[in-house]
Amino acid sequence: MHRSLAGLAFVLPLLVAGAATAAENGRYQMERTAEGFVRLDTRTGEVSLCKEASGQIACRMAADERAAFETELDLLTKRVEALEKAQGSGLYSDKPHLPTDEEIDRTMGVMERIMRRFMDIVKTLEGGDHKAGSQSDQLPEKT
Repeated sequence: MHRSLAGLAFVLPLLVAGAATAAENGRYQMERTAEGFVRLDTRTGEVSLCKEASGQIACRMAADERAAFETELDLLTKRVEALEKAQGSGLYSDKPHLPTDEEIDRTMGVMERIMRRFMDIVKTLEGGDHKAGSQSDQLPEKT
């Protein structure tokens, strides 16, 4: 018993100093309870229950935090299971979807028409195409 009192006498000032430092930073607040200490993280709202054992203080999650942790773990487990099921059913594929030859031909046709029109505009602006009248009729006026 004398040994644990000496350990407590050593740890308690460190705990108080640590609590004072944390309080100065405004992050943690510690309160003594019948079973040990309650530590509140003022930034996140997390509550930890702390007990002194063998000259050391050990903290663990409070019941509310544990429930939230387990809920999040359950949600993540369900997401992983859904992804594995989708992968197994063929809905999900590691291979990228490549376009068909028809899709490529259609895209190339559109690109070719765009390039032809663009080149016609360039020729018109350079003065090489006089189909629609004089060059001054085709060029826009600059102000």
